[in-house]
Amino acid sequence: MRAAIAQTTTGIDPAANAATLAEHVRAAKAEGADILFTPEMSGLLDRDRARMMGHVRTEAEDPLLAAIRDEAARQGLWVHLGSLALRDEDPDSACFVNRSLLIDSSGEIRARYDKIHLYDVDLPSGESYRESALYRAGDKAVVADTPWGRMGLSICYDLRFAELYQRLTDAGATLIAIPAAFTVPTGQAHWHILQRARAIEAGVHVIAAAQTGLHEDGRRTFGHSLVVDPWGALLLDMGEEAGLGLIDIDLEEVRRVRERVPAIDHRRPIPSVGGDR
Repeated sequence: MRAAIAQTTTGIDPAANAATLAEHVRAAKAEGADILFTPEMSGLLDRDRARMMGHVRTEAEDPLLAAIRDEAARQGLWVHLGSLALRDEDPDSACFVNRSLLIDSSGEIRARYDKIHLYDVDLPSGESYRESALYRAGDKAVVADTPWGRMGLSICYDLRFAELYQRLTDAGATLIAIPAAFTVPTGQAHWHILQRARAIEAGVHVIAAAQTGLHEDGRRTFGHSLVVDPWGALLLDMGEEAGLGLIDIDLEEVRRVRERVPAIDHRRPIPSVGGDR
C-alpha cells in the first residue's frame, strides 16, 4: 500500500481548508498513492466558539465533506478524513461530534467513528481545553474493511487509552489510523512514545496524520505526522512543515511480527484486582 499523509495547518475558513484538502487528494493520486490520510479537525480549527458554530453543519449538509467525496471519486482514491466537527444528527441535541470518516475510491463513506475520549485538560503551559463542553462522546469502537486489511479508527486523545486499541485488534485490525491535533507540550513529551507503543502492543501499522504549526486562531500544534511499523520502527516522521508525505507500506510485516511475538494470541482476561486483607 502506498499511503499519502497530509500534514496541515488548518484555519478558520472551511472553504480554504476544503481547497487545500482537495489539492492534497489530487497530489496524492498523482504520486501513485492508494489512500490519503488527513489530520483531526481537517475542516475547521477555531477556538472562537461563536464563529465556529456558524460554520459547523450536519454530515449530510457539510460542504467540505461533499467536496472531498467528489474529489475522491474523480481521482479514484481512498481518503481517510481524520476528523471533522459536525452537528449531531439528533434534532434534540445541541452537541457536535468529532467524527472520522473513511471514504472509498467511488466517494462512498465506508465507516464513521465519533471520538470516544474527549480532551478535558489544564496544561502547565496555561492552555486549557474542554472538548466535553461542545462535543458528544462516541460510544463504539469501529473497524472497517479496506483493500489493504481491516483498519481501526481512533482520534488524537484516544491514543492514551490502550484498551481501545486492544478492542480494535481483537476485531481484526492490522492498520490503525490515529489522526491528531496534538499540543506542543504534550507532543514533545508523549507523541512518539505513545504512537510506537500502540503499534508494538497491537502488532499493527499506525498512521498518524497531524496538524502542525501556528494556526489562525492562535493555537500551535506539534506536527510530526508519523507512520510506525508493527515492530515500532518509524517509517516516516514529517517534522513540523505542512505538506504531503508518501510511504510504501509492506503489509506482510504485520504477519511476520505477529509470528515473532504473538502477543495478541497470548492475551488473557485480567482477573479482578486483589489486595491485602
